[in-house]
This record gives sequence, structure tokens and C-alpha cells, in this order.
Amino acid sequence: MTINEAKNNINEIRFLDSISNDDEFLYIESLEFLIKETNDPAYMMDLGGYYYEKQEFDLALKYYDMAALKDYDPAFECLGYIWYYGRTGVKDYKKAYENFEKAMKNGNIIATYKIADMYRNGYYVEKDLDKYKEIIEDLYPKVKDMDDVFAPIPEIYTRLAKIRIEENKNEEARNLLEDARHILEKRIHFNGFFGNLTIMKWLIIDLYKVKKFDNENFGLYDLYYVLNKPHKTCFNYINKIYEVESVEEEGNIVIKFNDKWYRDIDEFFKKANIEGDRLINIIYDLEDFKLVK
Repeated sequence: MTINEAKNNINEIRFLDSISNDDEFLYIESLEFLIKETNDPAYMMDLGGYYYEKQEFDLALKYYDMAALKDYDPAFECLGYIWYYGRTGVKDYKKAYENFEKAMKNGNIIATYKIADMYRNGYYVEKDLDKYKEIIEDLYPKVKDMDDVFAPIPEIYTRLAKIRIEENKNEEARNLLEDARHILEKRIHFNGFFGNLTIMKWLIIDLYKVKKFDNENFGLYDLYYVLNKPHKTCFNYINKIYEVESVEEEGNIVIKFNDKWYRDIDEFFKKANIEGDRLINIIYDLEDFKLVK
């Protein structure tokens, strides 16, 4: 394998709709080859990110650490996440703060709002809600004119919306959440990363604190709200009606869709599909959502 061949392999496989086991092996092999031959931290981050999305966090940590040793700024943000959420089994807020702080000093917006979260929760630092609000308020003007769906707009908007709810400014909160939803929906359409789905879930829950649910006008992600209790919903996809049902079993809500059962709403959104096409990827072809019961 040559460097150009490895780069071509990565570019070809990265944009495939589905990846076979052979594709996956070649993708990993090509990145490992480029890391060895070039020592470029960008390739270390690519491989670490691949493993992170697959939730193989020990391997993600290995490659993020390699990139951090090169003083590669994006690595510090990702290491912060590893330690903040305890992805490898151990939470270490000191390491999380130190890594986020390194990235924040270089203007990293994501690391900055995670530092804010640490002040909100009192993780490693003394709890300081005023400091949290100050940071989020300062970040809002930095992101509000961005037009990239992968920019951290929903992350800032949802945090600011919570602040506005606490201030009883419900209309402003609703507008922020609606805007965040629109952007996040597009992002998930391109990348169904589990972290994006988690943001959407909490966004929808907050949205219906400041907005009345309209059972004549709702869509796929509103099921995060609808299916929290036993309900049956239907929708149209290419002239065929599909039903989604939430059922309470032993105090937990399980989801039935297309003759398959999902243990919770998170698994439903991660895996539910029609003939191999995930619902989150065909969202713009799903129509006429209705409550059946």
C-alpha cells in the first residue's frame, strides 16, 4: 500500500451508504498505515473518531492520546469528552477540565460550553451558575450567524433556552429550541451519531415545556415526547402506513415498530428502519404522523 492508495481507500469508503466488514477492515488498515507513515495527528483523530462513533472508547482514547502528544488542538476537546462522561469506565473531571481548558484557550467553542457545564454542575470546579450563564450568553453571538449544520449551534441554543425557561421567557426559549431542532434534524440526517440523537431527545422534552403538543401536526422526533407514555402512532412512507407503539412493561417503556421490539426510545431512534433505511435518514419522506390511541 502507498500513501496515495491509503488516502483513496479512505475517501472512497468514508462516503459509502453502508460499509461491509471488508470495507471496515480496509478503512482501519489504511488509517493505521497513514499514521505510521506520516505521523500526522489528523489521521490519529480520524481513527479515534471512527472508534468513538462505534462506541469502542478504549481505542478512541488510544488515538486521541496519540494526537494530543502532538499538541493537536482537536484532541483535547475529544479527550475532555472521554473523561467527562467516563467513556472508558472511569470519570475523571480533573482530566476533563484540563483538556477542555487547553482547547478553550485556543477558541474552541465546544470545549468552552463544556467548561460552562462543569461550572453548572460543580464538576472539579466550585459550582457557579452565574459563571455558567455568563459563558453561554457570551457564546450565543459567536454561533448565531453560523450556517454549518455541524457547528455547535444546537448545543448553545438548547443551553440558552434552559436559561430563558428559568427566566420565564418561554417565547424566546421556544424560538431557540425550534431553531436548534431545525439545524439538528439536518445534522442527524447526515450523521446519526448517538450524541446528536441524545441532544435531540432532551431538546424535544424541553420544547414541550414551553409549547403545547399539536396532535395534528408533528413529526418523527416528536416521538421522543409522544412515546414516553403508552401510545400508538402511525405515519405514511411511500404510500404505506406504518405504526409505532410504546408499551409499558414492568415500569419501563418498550417500543414496537415494523414487527420488531426496541428496549427503549433511544434504541428505537438508533436502529429503527424500513428495509434497511434508518428512519432518521428517510425523515423527509415520512408524512402524515397521527395519534392512533
